[in-house]
Amino acid sequence: MNTRANTTMPFMKMHGLGNDFVVVDGRTRAFNLTEKQITAIADRHKGVGFDQLAVIETSSSADAHLVFYNADGSTSAACGNATRCIARHLMDESGTSNLTLTTDRGTLYARDAGNDLTSVNMGQPQLLWDEIPLAREMDTLELPIDGGPTATGMGNPHCTFFVENAEAVDLSEFGARHEHHALYPERTNVQVAQIIGENHIRMRVWERGVGITLASGSSSCATAVAAHRRGLTDRKVRIELDGGTIWIDWREDGVWMTGQTEHVMSGTFSAAFLERAK
Repeated sequence: MNTRANTTMPFMKMHGLGNDFVVVDGRTRAFNLTEKQITAIADRHKGVGFDQLAVIETSSSADAHLVFYNADGSTSAACGNATRCIARHLMDESGTSNLTLTTDRGTLYARDAGNDLTSVNMGQPQLLWDEIPLAREMDTLELPIDGGPTATGMGNPHCTFFVENAEAVDLSEFGARHEHHALYPERTNVQVAQIIGENHIRMRVWERGVGITLASGSSSCATAVAAHRRGLTDRKVRIELDGGTIWIDWREDGVWMTGQTEHVMSGTFSAAFLERAK
């Protein structure tokens, strides 16, 4: 089904630790949004604004299927915090405490972790160069880039720099420059991470197609995996993001992430706005 003239579109605004999303429920009425409409919705002055837009669709093999778009209109196979937000919404809607969700990343499992926390298993990390992907074969533990970052795939590519002081990095310049590094043919998310205690990390995030964000679930998973691979932490860590705290646990069945979510509001995009933005 297509977005038509004179057709409004309901939406929800959610965030996980300040990583914010517009969520559209397409289970009973599908919306075929154009790239121009997505970027118009992402405009924080003339639209609503988001780091990612997520569409909930029906699934024959799970409770729902999720599709993600970045603020520049590009697609992403994974978005951990949006998955947690939507999982919380669907659990509240159905009264269940466990869900199965499908994404382009694969099948993900979510559960109510208690104390207003929601956990999602983001699956096993991709550690081989061609899975992430990188432009050519190399050791992903320490890339031939100044600072020797670690490459990790979580359904989307990541480049994690371990630094002495995460606050001292000019992330707006640093992130933009490395997002488009030649070693990453599909661009990359960029993290600067500082070990601040035992199994305790301070991390700042530049998301591809978005820019600086207050948090990122897949980036948190990638950083935790990279830190353990480099012998800096155990497999279970606490990460301090600009928007709050998230807990990551790399288990035998995948990388689990746990944190708070917020359903901020529900609204409706007008038919006139959608039509002008096509």
